[in-house]
Amino acid sequence: MKKSALRVILLLVSGMFFFACGGKQSGKVQITYSFWGTPDEAAAVQQVADRFNGEQDKIEVKVMNIPHDTYIEKLNTMATAGQLPDAGIMSEAGVLQFATSGYLADISGMYGAGESKPLDSLAFKGPDGKTVAYSAANEILLLYYNKDMFDKAGVAYPPASADNAWTWDEFVAAAKKLTFDTNGRTPNDAGFDSNSIRQYGAMVENLTWQLEVWALSNGGGFYNADGSQVTIDQAAAVEAIQKVADLYLKDHVAPLSTGLTDDGIQRSIIAGTVAMATGGAWNVGTCLAQARDSEGLNYGVAVLPYMKQKVTICTGGPNVVFAQSKHPQEAMEWLKWYSKEENNWGLIESGIWMPILEKWYTDNASTRKWVENPNFPPYDDYKAAVVDYAMKNSKSTSWYYVNNTVDFNNLLSSALGEVWTGNKTVRDVISANLNALKDAWKGN
Repeated sequence: MKKSALRVILLLVSGMFFFACGGKQSGKVQITYSFWGTPDEAAAVQQVADRFNGEQDKIEVKVMNIPHDTYIEKLNTMATAGQLPDAGIMSEAGVLQFATSGYLADISGMYGAGESKPLDSLAFKGPDGKTVAYSAANEILLLYYNKDMFDKAGVAYPPASADNAWTWDEFVAAAKKLTFDTNGRTPNDAGFDSNSIRQYGAMVENLTWQLEVWALSNGGGFYNADGSQVTIDQAAAVEAIQKVADLYLKDHVAPLSTGLTDDGIQRSIIAGTVAMATGGAWNVGTCLAQARDSEGLNYGVAVLPYMKQKVTICTGGPNVVFAQSKHPQEAMEWLKWYSKEENNWGLIESGIWMPILEKWYTDNASTRKWVENPNFPPYDDYKAAVVDYAMKNSKSTSWYYVNNTVDFNNLLSSALGEVWTGNKTVRDVISANLNALKDAWKGN
């Protein structure tokens, strides 16, 4: 989870609770929860812990604030000394590295029989297949679009339901009708000037971890199903990434994007330069609702187009119990409470977070409590494009079950730089870097 995103989340959380501090009470089991953040963020998390401490008489949680830039280094030092905290937050891509080293506890028993559990796609699986973390929130990839641009061009809106999802070819065809040069010509018209485009039809966010969804959609993946083999060199993955690059290089419907900044919705839909763009569910809360209210942005939400399979991917920052804890059951009880939707409702209501428990996706009353919300797009659209899509079409991003994804993705991102500008093909880049990618996957 990015430091800036965590700051937004913690500041929102700090404003959601009104209570008296619980303080230390004799006889309580004391556990420590680690996280990264500023002193203000530490105070916000401590307020949440104080509420928990005041609601029951068994456990007292103390917050350990570690600077973001030294967080993992500090945890590694503490692990070597046998002094890890009881629980803590981790980045999605760092969980399995700790699990493989034996530093994370099995939390498979956190939820009992008959309880609503987190969606299966939100469970991080260690090397023995046991659950070592659950995401504290759910996030999936979606397609957002500017309704006014579609109306002006006379193009039908992209489907909110996965049952009616556009094929990739239908997506590109629509994007061509929504792309205009300075003379008003589209790529379908004679004389279209691809060097002088005033409005693009589409933009696909090409951050490396998000590119995985297209490999999956095309019947492949960066890895095989259990993460035991690198498959990014197979035709399905190569073809999928090349199609994303060709939106700019050949189809002329997308702006140049180098996959280096996590602000695709801001520089496309909100900037008013692109008719439709992929992004995360969190964008509703971080920028889209505000742009609608302050700038009159008339936006909609839809499912992703698909190549062969209708799929999105999910992610979400995880909380863990460290294996060195002398109180793993109490640590799990704290995390289970801390992750309850009721305790994070401000984040869910704003649209930054999606719930993690199954009941919010399967129980009509719970779904309506979540989705009938003035911050969101219309109920039917949001339910189909977000709730149903997450329940039926979402797959775990690879860092839920594959180790060393940080090094793999960093290397892949660097290598793909020449693809986005057209200097090399995806096939050439993957072939030239395949051994290095496999070494990164192995942790070498």
